[in-house]
Amino acid sequence: MTTSTSIHPSYIVGTWTLDPAHSEIAFTVKHLAISKVRGTFEKFDVTIVTAENPDENSIVATIDVASVNTRQKDRDNHLRTSDFFLAEEHPQITFTSTKFDVNGDDFTVVGDLTLRGVTKPVTLTGELGGITTDPYGQTKAGATASTKINRHDYGVSWNQALEAGGFTLGDIVTIELNIEVALQK
Repeated sequence: MTTSTSIHPSYIVGTWTLDPAHSEIAFTVKHLAISKVRGTFEKFDVTIVTAENPDENSIVATIDVASVNTRQKDRDNHLRTSDFFLAEEHPQITFTSTKFDVNGDDFTVVGDLTLRGVTKPVTLTGELGGITTDPYGQTKAGATASTKINRHDYGVSWNQALEAGGFTLGDIVTIELNIEVALQK
């Protein structure tokens, strides 16, 4: 359901598919209580359907868990295990939208995030970067969005106590999306 204060003036009805070369899904989590570790997922897909009635807009996204990349091979392999993503049993993270709130370039999307077989509602807040035609005549749209989740809500509870006090990892994970999509004709 969309609660639209004002629809973007360049709004176009259609099906939009991911431009993977110009998109990124990243995450950060507190590390050693002093810094943050950043990672990305190298393989994912997003389809956005914009309808005549914006209340009927939808977003479906899938992320290939095994494609996690923190630029450290041993850590990435550990993230794929049962301590974290349990990639062998749950190879995908999914998001399906349930509600939109649009106000010009700003938006909020509520949807169901499924990770490790656990589905919880999350709220993405973001900004439409714009809609344009690229040099090849293809209509493109870009947006950024983010959300925060508590990893324990999804059964991702591995941690290690530190000698100085505290734990190796924080509980809150920030997910950031930088997505470019192309209108399908």
